[in-house]
Amino acid sequence: MLNVLKMVSYVPLFLVVGILYVILVMIGVNFGNPDPLFSVLLPSEAEWTLTGSDIFIMISVVTLFVETIKATKTGDQNTVENMLSMFVFLGLLMTFLFWNSAGTTPFLLMTLMSLIDVIAGFTIGTAIARRDFSMTGS
Repeated sequence: MLNVLKMVSYVPLFLVVGILYVILVMIGVNFGNPDPLFSVLLPSEAEWTLTGSDIFIMISVVTLFVETIKATKTGDQNTVENMLSMFVFLGLLMTFLFWNSAGTTPFLLMTLMSLIDVIAGFTIGTAIARRDFSMTGS
């Protein structure tokens, strides 16, 4: 059971979010639809509306946060996860470019967040490795 959980922790979360997007599109959600799901009147008297695209972008931002936290781990797991994250980014990019239903702003933003995850993973991993090396090497 513990090995299964360890294997699952290698899976980049943007893969899960990308699959969620595909499933939602397949069941008929239109992320290009600007119609609000609901609106709330704020104390400032402004009306705040929330669309399906807004929710998807919020999920992507939270995913980026979690992936950034995961990038602070050291060891072989970080290297494997960074490589998998690179493959996920490339898959998302190809999906955005070549699948009509993925040609939306929310999907592009998720793809860019995936790229940030890849860059942050390598950058944070390198910084942590340098720090660990300088502490053990001196």
